[in-house]
Amino acid sequence: MEDSVSGATMPGAGASGSRVKESRSPNGVQPGESANGAGPRSRTAAKPGGPSRTDTDLVIVTGVSGGGRSTVARALENVGFYVVDNLPQVLLLDMAELAYAAGGAAKHTAVVLDVRSRAFTVDLGGAVRALRERGFSPRVVFVDADDDVLIRRFENVRRSHPLQGDGRLADGIAAERLLLAETRDSADVVIDTSHLNVNQLRSRVEELFGGEDARRLRVTVLSFGFKYGLPPDADFVVDARFLPNPFWVPDLRDLTGRDAAVSSYVLSQRGAAAFVDTFVRLVNSTVSGFEREGKRYLTVAVGCTGGKHRSVAIAEELARRLRDGRLAAGAQHRDLGRE
Repeated sequence: MEDSVSGATMPGAGASGSRVKESRSPNGVQPGESANGAGPRSRTAAKPGGPSRTDTDLVIVTGVSGGGRSTVARALENVGFYVVDNLPQVLLLDMAELAYAAGGAAKHTAVVLDVRSRAFTVDLGGAVRALRERGFSPRVVFVDADDDVLIRRFENVRRSHPLQGDGRLADGIAAERLLLAETRDSADVVIDTSHLNVNQLRSRVEELFGGEDARRLRVTVLSFGFKYGLPPDADFVVDARFLPNPFWVPDLRDLTGRDAAVSSYVLSQRGAAAFVDTFVRLVNSTVSGFEREGKRYLTVAVGCTGGKHRSVAIAEELARRLRDGRLAAGAQHRDLGRE
């Protein structure tokens, strides 16, 4: 699916073309009662001097079936959210409290609600008001798409609509729209995925919720020894065995590529500097493309015979050069100490 975002909004965003909505105040809730009908409301307060419930970044994802909720959930995971899929709405407040109690481990939590749950009700607004009354500041994301696009997507995967029953696919879509109309109208963020492909939708979610750093490609430069096998998760494999082996230099044999003497020896060899320069340029030339395609982690594997000297020195230098180029890069050494 091709992409454009229709009415993607966030409180206070103020972006051109966005529908910005102010936070709504709680209302219509009887004292001592939860707005989602889940029973008496807890009056647990934030711990004195401790984090507030507003510090819990709570995102509620809902929308029409086939609209792209699963892609939104994966994108939120990419930017560090703990995602709970298909949670019954009556457990929403309990889930928020668990996230708050977990502290930093679940500071960013997203909950996906949809009609697959038998406990789903039309009163998501009441549940959101209950969260706000408890001290949380949830953001509701509604994922939508045109009817003809939804029909095409369901037909492509040969699935029936969850509300279709014995009727037509269009009947199920219409029933769901009626059920979710109020939720859509009150959502903080509405993303129309009718003309978005998966990568564009993911990028849009990461733009809204992840910040610049979360969308950056992270590079791991991994040293290894060929005699122990290739790293199965490598995107690039670099062979440093064309360089003289410090193993045959008595003063260097017991050292590793992390030691200055070995690093100087390896990097001073003929062809070493050009070798590093070449792969720095190679990685830098692919970064923007990988990011456009949604890749967030790149592994460059540098090998030598045993993974102790040459590959370690080259990996450390390559990671340093990539960091100098403002990439998030670090060196790891798979086989160091294995001998």
